[in-house]
Amino acid sequence: MRKDIEFQTSDKVTLRGWLQTPDEGDGPFPCVVMAHGFSAVKEVFLDQYADVFSAAGLACVVYDHRNLGASDGEPRLEVDPWLQVEGYRDAITFAGLQPEVDTDRIGVWGTSYSGGHVLPVAALDKRVKAVVSQVPFISGRANMRRVFREEEFEDLRRRFDADRVARFQGAEPEMIPVFGERGSLCALPSPEEWVFIRDSGMLGTPLWLNEVTLRSTEMMMAYEPAQYIEQITPAPLLMILTTDDIVTPTDIALDAFKRAHDPKELLLIEGGHMEVYDAQFERGATAARDWLATHLRAGG
Repeated sequence: MRKDIEFQTSDKVTLRGWLQTPDEGDGPFPCVVMAHGFSAVKEVFLDQYADVFSAAGLACVVYDHRNLGASDGEPRLEVDPWLQVEGYRDAITFAGLQPEVDTDRIGVWGTSYSGGHVLPVAALDKRVKAVVSQVPFISGRANMRRVFREEEFEDLRRRFDADRVARFQGAEPEMIPVFGERGSLCALPSPEEWVFIRDSGMLGTPLWLNEVTLRSTEMMMAYEPAQYIEQITPAPLLMILTTDDIVTPTDIALDAFKRAHDPKELLLIEGGHMEVYDAQFERGATAARDWLATHLRAGG
């Protein structure tokens, strides 16, 4: 069963999404709190993950980050990683207040940008009893050095400074494409993601807009979620990586995983970043399902 939900963040912004519960069994159920990666909304595959999880007896709170999709928040299409981390924590609070949910058995799942978010969420919020971090964004500094050339950095820095001045003077935020053709300036210069999104049919639809504020990229460059990875324990961590990820590079994530304390487990899936939503969806979703079901039930 799936129903529409809304809840307020601690600073009174309304976030909207779904509460999905198993069709069989009596609650309260263990629960997974889930949100998407950079700029994406819940309709972009998260319903499929929720279906897999709920079939295993897990409730799911699935929501759009502030400023995106069905959720409120201004400026629209601004991706602030630390406000999104706080959104996860508010969603955990909301989940724990629902009669369908067992307050003591709540886990978090994230992918790509939110795969990074769940690391500080679990480290800082000990209500989290299990973690799945899929193809996670690990380090703004390391990641951006892989995807931007030095001359692009210089151009971005000039634009960041000009945008700050313009905002200070009351102008609207400068916008930038999320993805673009090779050689174009965008937030995520990833040919793999551009081709996937271009061919998915989502471009130009209400489901997803290929645009974010320029400041979203500035904040991404300064975001270092894996600095918290040693503090996740005792919550068990499953990290799901792909072998040839150039979006959130595999080697950067592997280095972070080594620093995590037990209990932890690593799943390496053949392919690139987008495989976990496409050809390798079943493998990643099944592994996440089993990890969450096992550890959240054990916590009951």
